Amino acid sequence: MMDTIKLNLKGVKMVAHRGASGLERENTCAAFVAAGNRSYSGIEADVHRTKDGQFIVVHDDDLLRVAGVNWVVEETAFERLRSVYLSDLGGTVRKDLFLPSLEEYVTICKRYQKDCVLEIKNHIEEEDINRLVNNVRELGWLERTIFISFDLDNLIAVRKLLPNQPIQFLTDKMDQKVLDILNKYRFDLDVKYTGISQSQIKRLRSQGINVNVWTVDDPQVAKTMAGYGVNYITTNILE
Repeated sequence: MMDTIKLNLKGVKMVAHRGASGLERENTCAAFVAAGNRSYSGIEADVHRTKDGQFIVVHDDDLLRVAGVNWVVEETAFERLRSVYLSDLGGTVRKDLFLPSLEEYVTICKRYQKDCVLEIKNHIEEEDINRLVNNVRELGWLERTIFISFDLDNLIAVRKLLPNQPIQFLTDKMDQKVLDILNKYRFDLDVKYTGISQSQIKRLRSQGINVNVWTVDDPQVAKTMAGYGVNYITTNILE
């Protein structure tokens, strides 16, 4: 049976990308439980707003890649999206593999005492941000949730609601424009590992800005990033 690749990177928090997606189908309860049963500090997941205003966990904007059906997530009702069974990594369709609700994801993180690293995939309105935050709060896990997004307005809306919440701005590349954003809104950074240098990491850390790098599946790259001083490594298979 395949397992994670164990590393001992002291001082670095390992985040399971879409759950333990090197072991189970990404963004499923099975992947989240697999991560929960391992040493990860946090479990990352992607959330979309459905047509009927609910929140569902899936990465892509449609279901073509994960389920082979051409349904646009944000134009489809929650229950219809939930009706599709997914295949595991071996290609076997399993009835325990379906798109999780936000509540299911957060509940699993809480059960296993893992941080939620919650990516708000596309732009959603402030009222939906408010509902999403309240849903996590009602589940009793807001203090262990890190909000992340490529959409700056999403994160600004979260910051308005939660002045002291851990928030990481997602980007492919670190530059001065990104640094200005981080400083203005008191965000941390979640950056593609090829898009940041050792000197940039050192500068950010000296300013008290946490750095998360994604998606690192090569053990040597992970060791290099740890040596550079990153706080988090997001990975599919390393542990």
